[in-house]
Amino acid sequence: MKPSRLMLLTAVALLTPMAPALPASAATGDGAAPAPGKASADCPQLALDDPGFENGGTGWTFGAGTGVGTGNSHGGSRFLYLDAGAGKSAELTIVAPRNGSYDFSAWVGSAGTGGTYSVRRNGEAVGTIGLPQRSTYARYTISRVELKAGDRLEIAFGSGSAWVNADDLMISPTAPADPKITSSDPEVVDMFNWAKRKANSWAQLPGTTGPVNVDEYQTGGTGTARYAATYWAGYANRSAYYSRDMTHQLAGAHILGLDDANKTMLRSFASSATAAHKYFPVWSLNFDAKTYLSIDYKSPDNYVREVPAVFELVEKAGHAFLWTGDRSYVDDPTMWNFYRHATEEFIDLHNTAKPNGRVKVAEGTGNGIFAGAASYNEQDGDGLAEAGDGIASQYQAYLALATLARGKRDSGLARTYERRAAELKAYFNDDWSGGGSGADMVRAYTTSGAPVTGWGKENSVFMPMKQIIDPGPRNDTYLDYIESQELGPEGSKNVESTTYLPDMFFRNNRNDTAWTWMKKIYDQRELQHVNSSQGPNGDYPEVSFTLVSQTVEGLMGIAPNAAEHKVTTQSRLPSGMSWLRTADVPIGASTITVRHDGTTKTTLTNNARKGTYRWEARFPGVHKKITVDGVPQRMRTKTVHGVTYTYATPTVRAGATAVVQVTD
Repeated sequence: MKPSRLMLLTAVALLTPMAPALPASAATGDGAAPAPGKASADCPQLALDDPGFENGGTGWTFGAGTGVGTGNSHGGSRFLYLDAGAGKSAELTIVAPRNGSYDFSAWVGSAGTGGTYSVRRNGEAVGTIGLPQRSTYARYTISRVELKAGDRLEIAFGSGSAWVNADDLMISPTAPADPKITSSDPEVVDMFNWAKRKANSWAQLPGTTGPVNVDEYQTGGTGTARYAATYWAGYANRSAYYSRDMTHQLAGAHILGLDDANKTMLRSFASSATAAHKYFPVWSLNFDAKTYLSIDYKSPDNYVREVPAVFELVEKAGHAFLWTGDRSYVDDPTMWNFYRHATEEFIDLHNTAKPNGRVKVAEGTGNGIFAGAASYNEQDGDGLAEAGDGIASQYQAYLALATLARGKRDSGLARTYERRAAELKAYFNDDWSGGGSGADMVRAYTTSGAPVTGWGKENSVFMPMKQIIDPGPRNDTYLDYIESQELGPEGSKNVESTTYLPDMFFRNNRNDTAWTWMKKIYDQRELQHVNSSQGPNGDYPEVSFTLVSQTVEGLMGIAPNAAEHKVTTQSRLPSGMSWLRTADVPIGASTITVRHDGTTKTTLTNNARKGTYRWEARFPGVHKKITVDGVPQRMRTKTVHGVTYTYATPTVRAGATAVVQVTD
């Protein structure tokens, strides 16, 4: 499991319009506070002065049988209570100073049914949630509440058949993007709609003043700071986001339009990867995007760090560049220097335990997470020098840097890192991973150089997920082995580890299996998380963010290259799903809409007002005929990671729609 990191609420939550966003330089290496966009002293602000009820419920109106108590709080020491019985209520009224759109969240527990959580605007309900019987806290959100300056906003809780407790209210800016799903399968529609609302509810409002260094031992934190454009990525009682979680949530965040937050968070980790840290980034930062979380950081020699995170940050920066085309990912010196250090000096400084010939492999110390762990699997990490998730992530970081170098128009550097990636992959398959398959494949090495086989959770899953294993029978056998382990008694107990499985199976074209795991994760969203303080599985942020990305990147197979105005699609619809349409997916400065009918017909609309997209429509297999808008095309095939595709590359102009179909 990851080090626990749970949620607490901001001391003051500000209502600001959607428009304010942090600039690319929001998280700086010189200690400057992130710029809060327009949420500054010269703008009127509307605050929830006491979102966690620690000051006795400032501004709230309490009816009979309601008030602020102690003993059953979600965070801090106090909470709002409503005694059992109909007719009891507590509410807060605030006046919006300007136009905006917001999501309102609260942690609520109820011993019975009949309670309510409501948001009203000028006396009229805009959203009401009927509270189920759940005595432990869970998080509820009322989304996309539009406010105009002068509107009276009321947040209210009503009683039911048994007591109701509420705590830790939060206001998020409504997601800038609102992609929509339609399908022959209603389950994927329900899943995506739940996931996008839940994911955006974790977004912080830039300019909010909140506590820093809150954890389970310092429930009040050590002070306050102005929050940057960030989102929750980790457990719920820590005022921070974590590199491991954030990298896995990045694609889902982009699909919701949270690009400012992605850039701010990536840059904050890049800024922390200093020479004093031997180019390791820190493990977690507070929501001000500059203060290292104290529970994970003690000194430059004593802080949590894990090898795969270094490389995943590079990989996901490349991913963000492909989705957005934002040149700050290649032109910002802080970001660029991090990529180079991570793939050069970092590896040289952490490559002493196991000889690997001409190839360099970054290593952990084998002495625990505060000294530098080789793997995300912390139960397995002590004693390991090299691990499968580390070397596989290093491979993808090389490929990402090649992409970023091309974005920087440095073709020589791009070729260098493509060659390093190819050499590392060849070494992995010919030497590092041993000669066995399944349970006998090597997935780690100890500090003494001894190979480790068997089930390694993340250091097993990442090897096929990052596609470092050569395609073919050995890769297929290992995928079978992983699934058997995950379904058995040694499977991952925490849902955040399980969220990697759909990604792994989609990337290896096991679409039915990937969809089965997506449904399993979604179906277990109401189950209590293994960390009792976390709430249900669905309130772990990684769950919702990854279901969003697994729908768009997984099922829809959308792979962008916004900087070059290119996009690739591949239907990965599972058996029984006849069609799936995803509308208004952000790519670059505009959006696209894609529909798959089975695995033989794809429709793409370029929703931009100007500019064209070069679309590569792929279909697995060798087909007899391929058409674009009904017109036969020259047959072309290519092989990607062991799979042969028939494809066409029409140019889709702004506002136009194209249809590509294969037949046999």
